[in-house]
Amino acid sequence: MVLGSLEARLLVRESRTLKDKRQVVRSVLDRVRAGFGVAASEVGTHDDVKVATLGFAAVGSEVAAVRDVLTRIQEALRRHPVAEYLGGEQAVGHEVV
Repeated sequence: MVLGSLEARLLVRESRTLKDKRQVVRSVLDRVRAGFGVAASEVGTHDDVKVATLGFAAVGSEVAAVRDVLTRIQEALRRHPVAEYLGGEQAVGHEVV
């Protein structure tokens, strides 16, 4: 089994309140969950009105497949019409069960 994670930071320029930010974050998380079959959550910068830190986790049988999913998520985040992708970090590792 291969486990992979992605921590991504997004700038929500049009956000004026935490409620505005939550709407964008909820939309992003729902789209990524549905489109890529991964676990997703806001994992940091909860009180920042403009910046969202999101975490994504993927599980697979091959390193290349897990990396590919995480890379495709990053590409999708870069194309988001409302949130600007500021960067992210991938981690992929093996765990034998």
